[in-house]
Amino acid sequence: MQVERPAELLHFEMTDRVIARVRRPDGTDERCRAAYIAGCDGAHSKVREQLKIGFPGGTYEHLFYVADVAATGSLMNGELHVGLDKSDFLALFPLKDAGRVRLVGAVSDQALTQRKTLTWDDVNTRVMQWMPIKVARVNWFSTYHVHHRAAKQFRKGRAFLLGDAAHIHSPVGGQGMNTGIGDAINLAWKLAWVLQGRAAESILDSYEPERIAFAQRLVKTTDQAFTAVTSSGPIARFVRLDLAPTFLPLLFSFRPMARLLFRTVAQTNVNYRTSPLSEGRTGSVHGGDRLPWVKIGEADNFAPLTALDWQVHVYGEAANDLQKNCSDRVLPLHAFPWLADMAHAGLHRNAAYLVRPDGYIAIVAAQSRAGRIADYLEAHHIAARAALPLRRD
Repeated sequence: MQVERPAELLHFEMTDRVIARVRRPDGTDERCRAAYIAGCDGAHSKVREQLKIGFPGGTYEHLFYVADVAATGSLMNGELHVGLDKSDFLALFPLKDAGRVRLVGAVSDQALTQRKTLTWDDVNTRVMQWMPIKVARVNWFSTYHVHHRAAKQFRKGRAFLLGDAAHIHSPVGGQGMNTGIGDAINLAWKLAWVLQGRAAESILDSYEPERIAFAQRLVKTTDQAFTAVTSSGPIARFVRLDLAPTFLPLLFSFRPMARLLFRTVAQTNVNYRTSPLSEGRTGSVHGGDRLPWVKIGEADNFAPLTALDWQVHVYGEAANDLQKNCSDRVLPLHAFPWLADMAHAGLHRNAAYLVRPDGYIAIVAAQSRAGRIADYLEAHHIAARAALPLRRD
């Protein structure tokens, strides 16, 4: 399959619109006019460069490789495996296809001094010594340097930065792609609502504060973890080779710790509590939290989220004034019969939760203050998509 080369951004200007000059795959230049520009153009982002936004951080001295291989052996069991030695590491990531894995590891100093252009043959001996697998085929192989950087701003005027253009960090925890997708989801629905005239342009002001704090914290924590994994110092070696193999399996066998690890890696514990779009609290659930998941019979309370629309959830009975407000505004209202598991998830009986298109809670309102939702929608000029009756799910 041949992948068409994308258009290349040459230059852009911002006034009341964005005027961009791009070079098409056939070599011709074209001028584009748009309301906004989103820089999803990687670590060497031209959008970030033209905006003159700082990208502080550094580059690790090690050279790393990634190989997509077909293999056999006892470790080809669909699980993640990590091998550690005095200064290096090797990680084996299972892929969907049977017998196929992704290997990520550090290139030895010896291999670097022996050859300028590295291939799989320069590292596979070390892999075989560490991991009991037999590689039958190498689909592709590449080397790269790892950086740890975060942009000082994620927005300037009508321009936004997302993904590697906004933050790059070590592969520890496998958070890079998840974080970039999180950026895109966060910005995409806000742009859609503004461009459709269904929300005030001011909701775009929430993109940077919601995403930049998490990205900066992620860069810092993965840098600390990556340094511990790759450092050749005596303390780091002791932690890596003696403490970690002994205590990590014990910690992960403890259910609450395993759950915390899952939520951290899956990023379901990311919250936007300090966002200008977040209000209210009932118990442990705040505005800005991801909507807690609850199983309801053969379904769950996440099923309505596939609509990618603003909606109100009530767990118990919806008050008459709330029903009227939602009906008047053509806002979907989902009332779920109360179950004990809802309290365990942190939800309050009969409270109203205004849920954003991305599944995060915008505002939490107690039954007696359901009018706050109407005030919130009015303040942000949020309009619903289509008329939907009250659903009792």
